[in-house]
Amino acid sequence: MKRASSAAPRTAAARPYRLATVAAVTAALLSYPTPGGAAAQQQDAGRGCARTHVPRVPGAARQKAACLDELTTAGTVRTGHTDPADWAGLTPSKLPTPSGVPGVQIDGYFPDTSSTNTDNGWAHDAQFVLRLPARWNGGLVVGGTPGNREQYANDRAIGDWAVKRGYAFAATDKGNTGAGFHRDGRTPGDAVAEWNRRLTQLTRAARATVAGHYKRRPARTLVTGMSNGGYLVRWQLENHPELYDGGVDWEGTLWRAGGEPPNLLTFLPPALRHYPAYEKGGPGAAKARKAMHGAGFPRGSEFLWPYFHKNYWDLTQRVYREEMDPGFDGATEAGTPFCTPGVPDGPPCDADYEYAQRPAEVRRAVAKTGLTGRIGKPLITLHGTLDTLLPIGEDSDVYARMVRDAGRGGLFRYYRVEDGNHVDSLVDTFPGRLRPLTPCHRSAFTALERWLDDGRKPPRSHTVSRPEGARQSELLRSCPLDG
Repeated sequence: MKRASSAAPRTAAARPYRLATVAAVTAALLSYPTPGGAAAQQQDAGRGCARTHVPRVPGAARQKAACLDELTTAGTVRTGHTDPADWAGLTPSKLPTPSGVPGVQIDGYFPDTSSTNTDNGWAHDAQFVLRLPARWNGGLVVGGTPGNREQYANDRAIGDWAVKRGYAFAATDKGNTGAGFHRDGRTPGDAVAEWNRRLTQLTRAARATVAGHYKRRPARTLVTGMSNGGYLVRWQLENHPELYDGGVDWEGTLWRAGGEPPNLLTFLPPALRHYPAYEKGGPGAAKARKAMHGAGFPRGSEFLWPYFHKNYWDLTQRVYREEMDPGFDGATEAGTPFCTPGVPDGPPCDADYEYAQRPAEVRRAVAKTGLTGRIGKPLITLHGTLDTLLPIGEDSDVYARMVRDAGRGGLFRYYRVEDGNHVDSLVDTFPGRLRPLTPCHRSAFTALERWLDDGRKPPRSHTVSRPEGARQSELLRSCPLDG
């Protein structure tokens, strides 16, 4: 049903999004660490993982626990405790997968009224995953997912690495999933606003569960995520800094307080409007290319435009515009795919969308999700200079200024990664032209750890140059932030 821009309720249509295969829960007996202080790293051979009490996750409506001999995707793919479709396309194909991490996995969901997520055989949103490694380092990493993916989307890019380092790891589906996420909530902006509440909810619940499981509170809680997950990092450190020690924002989406531009509703319509003329070539191509650059799409990123036009720009514009401005196209839900702009008396076309000309209620919807830059704990942001979904000049460059203008620059570091783009798997397609951001995220994470451990501040904010002549195998292993 088309959601109105009024306060009339809207419900999420129950629809199949992706069925996850759920394997039988294993009950392997594993050595388990004695909880508490330094003893958390010791082994207690007489105590098995399967016999260890697993505490209830506070607030969860349903949960199930599995004792696994492998918490990384090296094992969870085989046992059915992840969904590879959730994280497909987010990492380079040759990214190494760590292994050797036994422990407990808890899957569950919090009370919710929408039902787009069918993982675990549940038609229920607000699903989460919590992984508790046997050899715990005393810390907790939490995050929300990129795009509108489900709770396992961070597994390969972030989760594997975190649990291998000994962190407990928790992730949420953000409360609604899929291309119809905008059906959730009662009024425009509600579905995205729910993402923030769900990560706050999971963080509190995960901290309590970790304390109950290991018999001591986590010494450190870090928040991290990419794209929409990066946006959540920013929002959490602005609004709930008491829950976290710091965070790493990987190319987070920008929504501003007050509904002010820029945001994706200001730069995606020009891309949809001008790219076809650029692709067609001829006398109008140069003008269209200039218009694309003017909208924020970086010079030198032209080789990526065909991919993003086909796979991202149109769908992203339509579904987020529907979330924030459902009245633009009347009874039509989420617009017309790849519509032709400038058709007189034709139906509303998202390629013609002009955010500045929309009514004040649209800004109010965006403001529900808005950022201010007033972070309360250390934050490291990284963003690729060739990002052609969330152009760096219209996103993280702006957020960096917001943080400085809010007087929080001392808590902030910002690394513009030369030749990084929004989708790390594209380095497989363009190995000589793109730099993977996954190793840069890991460098930023370890820099944050040092910052918190002993006050060693990371390098000043700057552009991280791509080493001249570096092979892709080298770039996949290393990303020094002082480069």
